[in-house]
Amino acid sequence: MLRARVIALTLLGTLLAAVLVAPTQAVAAQTPASDDTFFTYSGDKPLRAYEPGAVLKSRTVPYHVAGIPTPVRVVQLLYRSADAQGRPIANATSVVLPPGPKHSTRAVAYQSFYDSLNPADNPSRIFAGDLTFGGLIANVETVFLAPLLAKGYPVIVADTEGPAADFAAGPEYGKVTLDSIRAARRSDDTGLSRHTDIGLLGYSGGAIASNWAAALAPKYAPGVNKKIVGVAEGGLLVAPAHNLKYISGTTGWAGVAAMAVAGVARAYDIDFGKYLSDRGREVMAKMQTASIANVLFQYPGLTWEQLVKPRYADPNSVPEYVRAVNRINLGSRPSPTVPMFVGQGANGILEGSPGNKPGIGPGDGVMIAGDVRTLARQYCTDGTAVKYQQYNALSHVPTALAWAPTAMSWLDDRFAGVQAPSDCGSIPKGNPLTPEKVS
Repeated sequence: MLRARVIALTLLGTLLAAVLVAPTQAVAAQTPASDDTFFTYSGDKPLRAYEPGAVLKSRTVPYHVAGIPTPVRVVQLLYRSADAQGRPIANATSVVLPPGPKHSTRAVAYQSFYDSLNPADNPSRIFAGDLTFGGLIANVETVFLAPLLAKGYPVIVADTEGPAADFAAGPEYGKVTLDSIRAARRSDDTGLSRHTDIGLLGYSGGAIASNWAAALAPKYAPGVNKKIVGVAEGGLLVAPAHNLKYISGTTGWAGVAAMAVAGVARAYDIDFGKYLSDRGREVMAKMQTASIANVLFQYPGLTWEQLVKPRYADPNSVPEYVRAVNRINLGSRPSPTVPMFVGQGANGILEGSPGNKPGIGPGDGVMIAGDVRTLARQYCTDGTAVKYQQYNALSHVPTALAWAPTAMSWLDDRFAGVQAPSDCGSIPKGNPLTPEKVS
């Protein structure tokens, strides 16, 4: 265990050193998404002939931080899953193995917040040594993986957006996450099995994957659902139509709305082109391979009205938009059957968003506290044990640092069989999560 902790600290030290040189390295050494054939299925059988979670390929590589190899080993799997429309896809996941003694009956599925429309930024590529500017986020997440590895947990990190990087397409995130767990437990190379208990952990984009996985699991992957001990998540996207109104015109997060429109359009084969203004076409063209690192604080003041022609100034006048946001509204999906720990910031003014926008209330800068509370209360009504913690003084980014230690400790207790705490009955009311209607 001492050796594992030393290597975990070495990982963190490598991260700090690498981050200083990574931006220039990433520009010089970006690896195109098509260069590594591991991520492409080339078998004789059609993908639809395989069951979800079937392992198609396997390899073991060193865990890289900003392109620098470490002693930690990663089993990478290409596996069969499904996209947002249910079509079969070949996706990748990485099972990061603890450098010291490891649990064989416990593993953490960590959902990354890499948030990108560029497949080259997928975590599996970055862990294997690729360098991209957007991939820096997956490197920074070493600070979350290292403590888990030091405790002996194998960590499953799926490319949650799928091989096409369908940013914000929640149902795809959920299926890809569940199938990655199936694949990791079936592989002979990971040391895991169908008896392995799983804890889900994710913040922001990772919370999207974690919550959708929990919501879909009872029907989509009941065998996995039976082995999930709990889900710890923070900074959750619940009702995207609300978020569009919340971040529209803000300093920091306004461009993320355009990213989400691009990602959902890609996932559901929607052509928004006929609605876009000249400015909208310019912005959406830039979004096609953008990472959140290319967008955050780089589109100050951007609004929906600027993206579309004047007659579509009301988003609900666009039928494709309405159908899309309703597809990815968690409030209309089934409740999870496993314990949940949900953290949410509420001081978005620190990141340039309104402190208390009429009809929306406070948020963390991009996610809305009232939406998260309503979802938590809905889960409580359906019998799910929910621990809810609101960080009233913090915005989205610092909330992650405050939430993570509590979330990991909460998961430790679930693995140990401690009864899950619940705030059901004391979570304040939030916002309605009713579906949008075409105006």
